[in-house]
Amino acid sequence: MKYADYKKFDSLNGIGMRHSLFCSGCTHHCKGCFNAIAWNFNYGKEFTRELENQIISDLNDSTRTIQGLSLLGGEPFDNVESLLPFLIRVKKECLNSDIWCWSGYTFDELLINNKEMLSLIDVLVDGKFILEERNLKLRFRGSNNQRIIDVQQSLAQNTVVLWQKGNY
Repeated sequence: MKYADYKKFDSLNGIGMRHSLFCSGCTHHCKGCFNAIAWNFNYGKEFTRELENQIISDLNDSTRTIQGLSLLGGEPFDNVESLLPFLIRVKKECLNSDIWCWSGYTFDELLINNKEMLSLIDVLVDGKFILEERNLKLRFRGSNNQRIIDVQQSLAQNTVVLWQKGNY
């Protein structure tokens, strides 16, 4: 897998101070995408074990208060082969970190095709960006159709549970 960017100390993509990994490669090609350069699976740098180790070290830095990891794209779920083992490591080695993920796929689609990776995520912003439904007043999402989902509660209750700020 290639990645477009790794941003430390990101306060825009999820609650709290976070580190954000922008994956390369996306099959959705949403009109008006803010990161269309990352559609190309060959864009950016190679996602290496060294970068994995760096991200885990950054998440565990006791001199900073880091809430967690954010996965954006491109499309993270178009990179399951590389991200799944990494997210398993994050869950095992970064006990105080949550994982937020943005995906053009819906929760229901991911539940059918990528439940294992989905089960490692705490908050999912799902659905393709739809330019005609763009809403600049929304927090953490770009268009009205997108939902912010509490993944763990949704899996436990077997129905979509929308994320509530008070949950974190």
